[in-house]
Amino acid sequence: MVATWSGIVARRKAGEAVSLESAQELTAGLIAALKCPAGKAQAFLRDTKAPGLRVRVTANGAKAFVFETKVNGKTLRRTIGSPVAWTIEAARIEANRLRVLTDTKTDPRELERQQAAQRAAELAAEQVRAQEQAAQQQAESVTVGSAWARYVVEGSPKRRDAWKPRYVADMAKMVAPGGEPKKRGAGLTMPGHLFPLLAWRLVDVNEDSLAAWFKTESRRSKHQATRALMMFRGFLRWCAAVPEYRALVDRDAGKAPAIMDNLPETKRRTDALEAAQVAGWWTAVEQLPNPIASAYLRALLLTGARREEMAALRWDAVDFRWRKLTIADKVGDTRTFPLSDYMAHLLASLPRRMGADGKPSPFVFASVSKSGRIADPRASHDRALSEAGIAALTLHGLRRSFSLLGEAAGAPAGAIAQVMGHRPSATAEGYRPRSVDALRPFLQRIEAHILSLAGVTFDATATLNRPRLVKTA
Repeated sequence: MVATWSGIVARRKAGEAVSLESAQELTAGLIAALKCPAGKAQAFLRDTKAPGLRVRVTANGAKAFVFETKVNGKTLRRTIGSPVAWTIEAARIEANRLRVLTDTKTDPRELERQQAAQRAAELAAEQVRAQEQAAQQQAESVTVGSAWARYVVEGSPKRRDAWKPRYVADMAKMVAPGGEPKKRGAGLTMPGHLFPLLAWRLVDVNEDSLAAWFKTESRRSKHQATRALMMFRGFLRWCAAVPEYRALVDRDAGKAPAIMDNLPETKRRTDALEAAQVAGWWTAVEQLPNPIASAYLRALLLTGARREEMAALRWDAVDFRWRKLTIADKVGDTRTFPLSDYMAHLLASLPRRMGADGKPSPFVFASVSKSGRIADPRASHDRALSEAGIAALTLHGLRRSFSLLGEAAGAPAGAIAQVMGHRPSATAEGYRPRSVDALRPFLQRIEAHILSLAGVTFDATATLNRPRLVKTA
């Protein structure tokens, strides 16, 4: 707008071209009148108040504030912005800021690259945090029910590859929603003790919440609630070993003092047949109207097998020729032990039932139950106990009876343990596994002792009849 000459201020005449030869104090009028000289692609008008600030004008009339200086001997030119968006004063402040940087040998372009890289890194970190937060929220939304479904399929008990069928049925019962007609009696079934937990998030399972659940469920049945707790503690141990669930669960939540202090007292059962009771028990069992239940109960006493092991016995596991018996074992996959003389005749005397499909039942102790085998012989056993005048004896008590009567017969503890399927341990005689033939004389001795107490006369040389096929009524 103004120019100096010999100390005299001369005003630029209207329509006069703006001089680009010397720096001038930038004004809106100067910038508006600025034109690019003919034949040039661009031209620059320097500012006197902010060294390095220029207004660039191009041949097509486009204008912009720019900053220009030397950095390390090279020209640095940075566009600040359009005069339409930037005031002259704002452009001067920005030019001065860039001048401070270049005076300290800092290249604004490098600084901007660093700042851009930092912003990109911060954005990437923010995205990672957002993803982690979303993943955490998704993980924390995992419910006990979804994890339990996976546990039933992928989990397995210690020392075994799969759950036993009875335990699988018990787990299903514990998480059942209830509301089904009762199989026995009127009314509907109640929800399983673990059913309320299925809707919980895994992260919500802690000492306090689990203690409150146990207190509520104990009002229904303290023993069943305790059994459910033991199942759930196994579930928590499994979750703690699965990478996806490890950070979500408190493995020891089921061991909270509020729970442990309220568990029912554990009473070790010691029920077993006394020697004097064997005869009465045997006679009462032998006279049961159900021959399958009668044979099953006697087989438990003669072998010391667990109730489910004997109930699941299949005909293809009975070797009459080589006198061997193979049953599913609680500890291992299977175990094989001798088929003693009386036991062989007892099994051979059983009818082999034909199923509704016209095929022989695979089970030795077959029944019309849903499973196709003897399911609950307790009613028959209770009837025999009542007839024999024996106050109380559980089916597992027959297993204990075998062990005690075996000791009385003089069989080694290791041989008794092997027949019963106990885990190897340091017994008084020193445990060592025996072959089937090595076990045979000891099992025969135990059987002979039991038959003697029962008053049973048995001819071991009698011809062994093969099981006969009968149609199921």
